[in-house]
Amino acid sequence: MSLDKDNPLGISWHDTAWIPLLNPNNILDYFGERSNPFYDRTCNNEIIKMQRLSQDQLNNMTGLEYMLLHVQEPILYVVRKQHRHSPQQVTPLADYYIIAGVVYQAPDLGSVINSRLLNTLFNLQSAFVEAQSFSRYTPSKGYWWEFSDQEDKSEKSDSKEKKEEPSSVFQRQRVDLLLGELARKFPPKVVPPTQPEVKEEPVKQEPVIKQEIKQERPDDKSNTSIKPPPDKKPKLMR
Repeated sequence: MSLDKDNPLGISWHDTAWIPLLNPNNILDYFGERSNPFYDRTCNNEIIKMQRLSQDQLNNMTGLEYMLLHVQEPILYVVRKQHRHSPQQVTPLADYYIIAGVVYQAPDLGSVINSRLLNTLFNLQSAFVEAQSFSRYTPSKGYWWEFSDQEDKSEKSDSKEKKEEPSSVFQRQRVDLLLGELARKFPPKVVPPTQPEVKEEPVKQEPVIKQEIKQERPDDKSNTSIKPPPDKKPKLMR
């Protein structure tokens, strides 16, 4: 048990002698132990206990009192502290829950909101600080983000590939030997792939046109161009 009068939410109390015997009939007596820091001895419950009256007499009294609010046997009990103004009018002040014999004070709404806001602000501040650590700036390039997660992941993957366990290496070698023996005993039958038949189309022969070039001899030109004079036949005289 840690005593902190300024913050009752951090206080817990229990009595090991009572824990095995707790039930709805004696839970208020357990809560009213003198060593319990949550119990106010000026309450009406203490007056009834001293006068040995029943708990029903609390409805006819005014002032501070404790009542059993909720029961979930055998582990959970909720006790409420309230101020009674009349038999029909009460003002709740605080709630206490008993779990496995340990008494705690339930936080009020203001404490819950304050705690959640503090957690939210802390998380936001840490997020801004972490984001600021990734920002970079140079006059020539300006602002940019540089994240180191990708580099760390690549380094971790490289280290994992390099650092293989010897058991995995041994298993891999054993599998390779077994595969080699099976390949020797049962060689695979290689079937040559069937090649599609290629039909040769007949090549069409184009007709060859022979061009004869007649070459004229220079002698022929001379003969044809220059003709000799006709021979004069002698006339026969009669």
